[in-house]
Parts: sequence; structure tokens; C-alpha cells
Amino acid sequence: MKIYNLIENEEGSCGCTPKHGLSFYIETVRHRLLCDLGPDEETLRNAEKLGVNLTDVDTVILSHGHYDHTGGVMPFVKHNPHACIYIRRTADRPYYSYDGREKGYRYIGIDPEIAGLKQVRWIDGDYRIDRELSLFGDLTACENHPVPATNRYLMVKEGEEYIRDTFDHEQCLVIEEEGKRVLLSGCAHSGILNILDRFRQIYHTDPDVVISGFHLMKKKDYTAAEKKEICEIAAQLTECRSTKFYTCHCTGLTAFAWMKEIMGEQLNYCHCGDVLEV
Repeated sequence: MKIYNLIENEEGSCGCTPKHGLSFYIETVRHRLLCDLGPDEETLRNAEKLGVNLTDVDTVILSHGHYDHTGGVMPFVKHNPHACIYIRRTADRPYYSYDGREKGYRYIGIDPEIAGLKQVRWIDGDYRIDRELSLFGDLTACENHPVPATNRYLMVKEGEEYIRDTFDHEQCLVIEEEGKRVLLSGCAHSGILNILDRFRQIYHTDPDVVISGFHLMKKKDYTAAEKKEICEIAAQLTECRSTKFYTCHCTGLTAFAWMKEIMGEQLNYCHCGDVLEV
């Protein structure tokens, strides 16, 4: 299995352009698929630089309903109108970020045109695509751990009210190949520890590989309590002794550095343009 990071926040190899967002292109025995499509058409340009032919893609998984993971969808479907696009039923709701009193609320949801695409498959609950690919949602069904504190600025608009997003529009992809299970999550808004508990509920074991942002990034300095939270997450991830973790995008380099000190070679960063082989 080969996994290409088409776009994320940090510059990597092959001259790919980094941006705030995330997209992975994955080659398996049966599929050529995309997990998310980044913030815009830059994802497609990076794919070309990496020698990835997006017209070969048969499956697209959208991890949740935010623009930085779905902004490249409409440019993509102009090149490839045939790939099935799997998205949670609630992903087209009006999602916003609260950027402070001066800036107010900023729309961060999907392009409304996505909901009208004939190739979209709306998903409720867990769903098996085939023997290689499975999706699961209800990520806080095992809510034994706090969700990331950075979620507090993320909202959904209901009428004239802005209420806290519960991330029922978030889903994870599991790829099963040659006896291994690879778990991909976009931002782990529901909390990577809760997601791992949900995985164990379904598969009764830990994944072999986890690829995910952890949504721990901040623009301002971290408080002592926030650093403690991040270090506690890292310590609990080390208990998955046989699992290799790759993170990127919304984890942030500061949080990654703290986690790396605790997790060592169990955790690595996957930059824009990097290629992983599993």
C-alpha cells in the first residue's frame, strides 16, 4: 500500500505547495482512492507534481464537512466525474469558526454544490464498502476521553443560533490489506483516544497504522494545562505498543514536538509531498 500526502500545512518533498488542509492519495490492491481533497485546486496541482493520475481514482472519502478537507472536490470532479464520494449525512450543514469578537463567525463548511453531485453516497452509521475499505462514525460513542480543547471555537448554525459542533459529521476510513489495518482520520475532532476506543469496539484490537491530524494546533501560546493535555494524549498513545502513528495538518509543530519527545519513533510527521509505504 502506498500513501501520498497531496497537501497539508508543512512543506515537504517534490516541490509540492503546502496549505492549511489535508488530502491523501492511496494505492491499494483493489483501489485508487482519495481521503479528503484539501482546501482547493492546489491539491490537484500537487498530485500532478507527484505523478498521481487522479482520473484513475475510483473512491473518495471525505472525513468531515470542513472546507480545508473538501475544497478540492469540485475541481476534482471536473477531471474525474466517476469516482464515488462517501460523506456523512450531516456533513453539508452550515459549519462556522468563531474567530473572536472583532472577526466574528467565519463559514468553514463545504461548497453547497457538493451535495448535488450524483456520485455522492450519503453515509449513516458504519458502512463497509468492500473487503478492503470500511467507514465508521459515531466517534464519541466511546467517549471516555476529552475532545480537543481547540474544538470550542467550532460551531454549527441552527436558525440564528451558533451552537457547539458535536462532530457527528466526522468519519474514519479503515483499509485492510495483507492482514494489516490502517486507520485514517482527517482531524480527529472527536479525540484520537475516543476514535481508537471506537476502533477497538469494532475490531477488538489496535490498528497497525494510524494516520491523522490530532487537532491540537493553536495560533497563540499554549497554557500549562493545554501542554499537559497534549502530553497525556501522547502517553496514552504509547500504550498502543504495536501501532505506528503518522500525524500532520492540524496537530501543529509545537504539539508534535512535545508528543515526539514522549512517543519517540512510534510517532512521525507526514509532510506535504511525503509518500508512505505500508
